[in-house]
Amino acid sequence: MIKKTYMKPTLIKQVVGVMNKFGNSIQQRNVREEIDGASVNDLLEQYGSSLFVFSERQLRRQIRRLKQAFSTRYPAVVFSWSYKTNYLSAICSLFHQEGEIAEVVSGFEYEKARKLGMPGHKIVFNGPLKTDEELRRAFSEGAKVHIDNFAELQRAEKVARLMGKKVPVGIRLNMDTGLYACWPKFGFNLENSQAYEAASRIARSEWLELTGLHSHIGTFMLDPAPYRTEVEKLVGFMFRVEEQLNCNIEYLDIGGGFPSRNRLKGIYHNPDVTVPDIEEYAEAICSTLDKCLPAGRTPTLYLETGRHLVDEAGYLLTSVYAQKQMPDGRTAYFVDAGVNLLYTGTWYDFKIQPGRNLSGTPQACLLYGPLCMNIDVVCESVYLPPLPVGTPLVISPVGAYNVTQWMQFITYRPAVIMVLENGQTEIIRRRETLEDVDGPERIPEKLKFH
Repeated sequence: MIKKTYMKPTLIKQVVGVMNKFGNSIQQRNVREEIDGASVNDLLEQYGSSLFVFSERQLRRQIRRLKQAFSTRYPAVVFSWSYKTNYLSAICSLFHQEGEIAEVVSGFEYEKARKLGMPGHKIVFNGPLKTDEELRRAFSEGAKVHIDNFAELQRAEKVARLMGKKVPVGIRLNMDTGLYACWPKFGFNLENSQAYEAASRIARSEWLELTGLHSHIGTFMLDPAPYRTEVEKLVGFMFRVEEQLNCNIEYLDIGGGFPSRNRLKGIYHNPDVTVPDIEEYAEAICSTLDKCLPAGRTPTLYLETGRHLVDEAGYLLTSVYAQKQMPDGRTAYFVDAGVNLLYTGTWYDFKIQPGRNLSGTPQACLLYGPLCMNIDVVCESVYLPPLPVGTPLVISPVGAYNVTQWMQFITYRPAVIMVLENGQTEIIRRRETLEDVDGPERIPEKLKFH
């Protein structure tokens, strides 16, 4: 294997338009009239407003860059797609086409992965809640099950005993990597010996065998350095349990947490400045493995990447349907997409771009969604030129977590389409109807209105 030397890319900064500490800057030249060649106006006319759009080209580009960054630095890497980030079937299927296995955190997601054709032995099963039946199925189908707590450890042993077979398991660890906080909700703590106690109980078990270690230290990690600490501690713990408990650790799963080029609230600088390149994370992780592992020892490295792969490939198209002058003098625009569709608006200041050229001087304004709720604020402050009713807007990046955490609240959920590499567009989730919403409901005969 050829060792690749990482050289940090040079960032070329170009300031365009009006800059404002409390909002985005958008000028006429910064419009977004198309997505991979598909006209924004044509998409809205064909599929209706509002509309989620995903780019096949960007999705495939991201996963290939990730695989290149890690596979050129470490000889045994398994890439797993984090279902909770976006479990639309078309998105999951695309990543499986690219060689990713499935990482799931619930029985629902496990079922979805199996329905999409992912065999059990290519599923990593995480999460703090796994029922006995889910454990039994995962064990019988060869999934990699990561035990989260002592109660689950006890139940896993009982399930394996009832199955009459010894099953391999991993354990999830939480640890101090210099971050606040260290996510103690998940897994066994390394520093207070919980993790060693869990490993010891598995080593004494007649029905369980410890073969893997897992940790997920944070989310939207803007510094690769904590991953170095994570890897050092995982490898150190691996050597300890192998020597003292006579087990063989086959793999290390370092979780996910790699950021997208989105902008967290409260951060002034552009994501091109604040978000490190994926090469920096790969170098930090793989060089630490090289340093910590003896020659000839290469436990498989598992990654559980989600946001980094899908966020920048997702767009939300919306349309202005009203405007109002606010008491502070600003103009408020009402659009047909609200916080019920944009869960990640809690964390991010999205990029807001007009979908066509506009005239006029950009001014500070705010964007409201269509919900009958005062909290339905899509953007608190953004510089935009005057927006006539009917103006299309493009909100991005929105590919991660929004279509898994959106709410059926007040309005129907919109259609989701994908722009394929050949420029064609396909519906990957149709717009909801009343039948979708009230289909599971039943009215007792006594309560029926005649």
